[in-house]
Amino acid sequence: MSLKSVVLFALGLTLVAAATNYTAGTCQYKSNQNWKGWNFFDQFDFFTSGDPTHGFVQFVDRGTAQNSGLISVNNNGQVYMGVDNTNKVSNGRRAVRLQSKNQYSNGLIILDLAHMPGSVCGSWPAFWTVGANWPNQGEVDIIEQVNANNYNQVTLHTNNGCQMNVGRSMSGTALQNNCDVVATGNAGCGVKVNSGGSYGSGFNSQGGGVYAMERTDSDIRIWYFAKNNVPSDLRSANPNPCGWGAPVADFPLGGNCNKNHFGAHNIVFDITFCGDWAAAVFGQTCPNKGSCNDYVGQNPAAFKETYWLINSLRILNK
Repeated sequence: MSLKSVVLFALGLTLVAAATNYTAGTCQYKSNQNWKGWNFFDQFDFFTSGDPTHGFVQFVDRGTAQNSGLISVNNNGQVYMGVDNTNKVSNGRRAVRLQSKNQYSNGLIILDLAHMPGSVCGSWPAFWTVGANWPNQGEVDIIEQVNANNYNQVTLHTNNGCQMNVGRSMSGTALQNNCDVVATGNAGCGVKVNSGGSYGSGFNSQGGGVYAMERTDSDIRIWYFAKNNVPSDLRSANPNPCGWGAPVADFPLGGNCNKNHFGAHNIVFDITFCGDWAAAVFGQTCPNKGSCNDYVGQNPAAFKETYWLINSLRILNK
């Protein structure tokens, strides 16, 4: 999760293009890794350094997280990752940040969620992939938003030379076309997900849903499906994105943005607070609540809905 510009440039462009031509044989994936239950946590390292985005947070190790109830697995095998919602704090709220032990490139990532962090002032949750040499190996923010907003924002972050000013087949709205973090004040090239219930409290009120990211040499595409609208093949051993319709976000790779902007990526989950994005817009999105850090520190009960509840995370290849 990279630093965010406090201003997003609404381009007002309607980008329409014919969907990329695929055949069923090239679309279909094979079942590979399926992370759920306690096995889910075995796939990740617990990040315990200071938050790179300067959040009001203390990231804790696995033992501390488990002993204090920040992580758990319920009787249905669902993975819980939350934050301290009991104690008033002055030096950052306890939470977890996970980074996958292994790296992944082309393939399909499917996150099946029963609950994501709610639309709560001061919070900044994200599910994303990122290369070791940021921003030169790229970043893909699949789920990310701050404060009480009710829509998801999907974003790429790269070094110089990656533009999205091309035809794109997607239902989301482009916020900015230049993915270069230097040129955009670290905002990257974001897409607003227009589908109802794509983030936070709205997502949770409909019982959850699924996000999927497909990465190929020619495209990075993200789909979102509400729980009652998940394609029948998506949870099968051989999901086929060709039948899923237009994604919510489409990032074509080629002359406009060479695939080499994206290296092997780690998968990351985290929940932070305030920091460079949520604090910067706190006054606009959460008026009359004082400073972001003070609100987060003094209102632990506000964060009872600030948690991930994961049915499964699947990583598939062709």
